[in-house]
Amino acid sequence: MKDNLIRFDWAMKRLLRNKSNYVVLEGFLSTLLGEDVRIVRFLESEGNQEDATDKFNRADMLAEDSKGRLLIIEVQNNHELDYFHRMLYGVSKTISEYINLGDDYDKVRKLYSINIVYFELGQGKDYVYHGKTEFRGLHDTEDILQLSVRQRELFVGKNAGDIFPEYYVLRVNDFDKVAKTPLDEWIEFLKTGVIEQTATAKGLPEARERLRVDALPPDEKRAYVRAMEALSYQRSVIKSGWIEGRAEGREEGRAEGMKENSLDVARRMKQLGLPTGTIAQCTQLSMEEIEKLEI
Repeated sequence: MKDNLIRFDWAMKRLLRNKSNYVVLEGFLSTLLGEDVRIVRFLESEGNQEDATDKFNRADMLAEDSKGRLLIIEVQNNHELDYFHRMLYGVSKTISEYINLGDDYDKVRKLYSINIVYFELGQGKDYVYHGKTEFRGLHDTEDILQLSVRQRELFVGKNAGDIFPEYYVLRVNDFDKVAKTPLDEWIEFLKTGVIEQTATAKGLPEARERLRVDALPPDEKRAYVRAMEALSYQRSVIKSGWIEGRAEGREEGRAEGMKENSLDVARRMKQLGLPTGTIAQCTQLSMEEIEKLEI
């Protein structure tokens, strides 16, 4: 019998912010980054949107670890052609928001952008990608620019690129292997919502015990069920829209159809009582469009 576990993205918004549950997220981050990660606090990520005309870029989770580093964790269910740009925008804005005006530049935080995506993002054969900055010589490509001795004393890292943000992309739907490593065990859970009894990756045993749907209070359980119903409905409608659009074979008709589908999904999600911000993130509609919808 499979465990009835809460989806990881929903748990991030509700359960994993509880200090008693930090161990679950710390296990995931430690496994991904290959080092021991301890979360000190969660930061307010809602401030990323300054007004209704700003790009909608609310991070699902923004945390600070024991080394003072910032960790953005995003889960995206819907296909976005410009998602790489969104990653860049989110990192840039977070860095600028967490340095005070007048501070020296050495106060800029090291930042990790961790993106869990449930759609085909780019082209590649792997299911986990890591991106970071490197400064290589133009005339000698084996020559990587390193920090000076004094800089190494002040900053963590060896190479100049170690100061810059790092990106992780987890294309979980592309995982089709038997989980043999701790990271694979985490990817399998992110994809299926199932944690095998043999899984021992850091944080997963605790997730198995603490992310059970039947352990939720009644009001939280109802909210979770509504959210999952809305997500399932939204995926179904958008998938149908793509199929119908391809059958029509007309770009204009496909765009119009997708717009109508998005409005229909937004109307249904609004009926379920989901926040306007969540609806906007899922449907790519503006806050104004959603607020005008009649239900």
